[in-house]
Amino acid sequence: MSQIHQISANQVVSLLNRQAGIQVLTELIKIDPMELSRVGRIDYLSALEKQTAWLQALMQRAIIAVAGEEPSVSDSMWAGVDDYEREDVATALRLSGGTAQLRIDVARTLTNHLPMACSALATGEISAAHANIIARELAPLIDRGVNAQVLSEIETKAISHSEFHTPAQVAHKVRTMVAKSAPEKFEEIAESSRSCRRVNLYPEADGMATLVALLPITDAQTIMLAVDKLARATKEGNDVDEKISIDAYRADALTLLATNYLAASENEILNHRRPVTLNLTLDLATVLGLANNPGELAGFGPIPASIARELAMDAKWRRFITEPVSGVLLDYGRESYEPPQALVDFLLARDRTCRFPGCRQPARTADIDHAQPWDEGGETSIENLGLLCRRHHRLKTHGNWKLDSYPDGSCEWTSPVGKKYQVPARPIGEAV
Repeated sequence: MSQIHQISANQVVSLLNRQAGIQVLTELIKIDPMELSRVGRIDYLSALEKQTAWLQALMQRAIIAVAGEEPSVSDSMWAGVDDYEREDVATALRLSGGTAQLRIDVARTLTNHLPMACSALATGEISAAHANIIARELAPLIDRGVNAQVLSEIETKAISHSEFHTPAQVAHKVRTMVAKSAPEKFEEIAESSRSCRRVNLYPEADGMATLVALLPITDAQTIMLAVDKLARATKEGNDVDEKISIDAYRADALTLLATNYLAASENEILNHRRPVTLNLTLDLATVLGLANNPGELAGFGPIPASIARELAMDAKWRRFITEPVSGVLLDYGRESYEPPQALVDFLLARDRTCRFPGCRQPARTADIDHAQPWDEGGETSIENLGLLCRRHHRLKTHGNWKLDSYPDGSCEWTSPVGKKYQVPARPIGEAV
């Protein structure tokens, strides 16, 4: 057995040192990594990563083939840069629109401006993660017309740095080189980046979520100082549990600051004629403490029964009737353009997010859309109404995407080139 290991290990090393391509990938597929020695398995993993880079180089070309070498701008006032191309890529790869746009931007940057990085990716010299980082870090510099020689020098050093460093380390290296090699451009990039500040929420497992804020460094420091000060004051006044970390107190402090603002705010911001709300689905037995079934928090997913009951304590409840087998909300109609509040509430509970494939924009900020337009005979009914985020609403109205809607809330989209995408019904107790 040891002889087989040795032969296989040598074969893997040989394949690892060869240029990535279909022939090498075919040979790797024939090898069972479980039959290799520990060292052989590591080399096999490295060899597969090299092939992945080669495949990702092909992926860049495929994305460009769909999205085009240059950004497209529609003649319509309702459409923006890459509005149609982005959705073609997003639906094909089952990505969100934002992620699809990032993939398009990276592919264009690599193929149009970074030939050495493209070549290094195709041969497996750098990984897809390294190529993405190099492209994303250099894109702002390219957009501002940096000198070609400066760009080439930074690209060369970044590729070299990738051999023994992680993508995060390469990103830091590139930022440092940009700041030193093109200080004026670096100033412009920093000033422009302020307009990209934002806060995002990402659901996690076990009833948790990640809140990410992209801010100018001075603003971020201000928030961190306030959170840290409140956290330490709370910790000093709480001697009950010394096991609670300062990080946990900081998280509590951020929540407290936001809670106090909401409590003190006199002006209510309305979405679909209702104040800012959390939509929680919970069965009656769990509310009464007779069962511990998980609740469903709209825009997030399943949460433990204990957390759901805590949220429900101060809630104002609205009742919806579901079909007992499928869990889909039952239908009812209305024959006027403007839907009544009860119908709006029904749609919010049924759809929960935008109905476009892969879009998770929350229903509370979405538009109410007639799948068959009102002026073409469409009814204001459960079957014909649905919630679309503003971008996908415009894409349907002005971008030649067609939508067929069905009584159970499911729908079918047809792209401008004729590709069809199914969006199934959303049972009320399931995540979307």
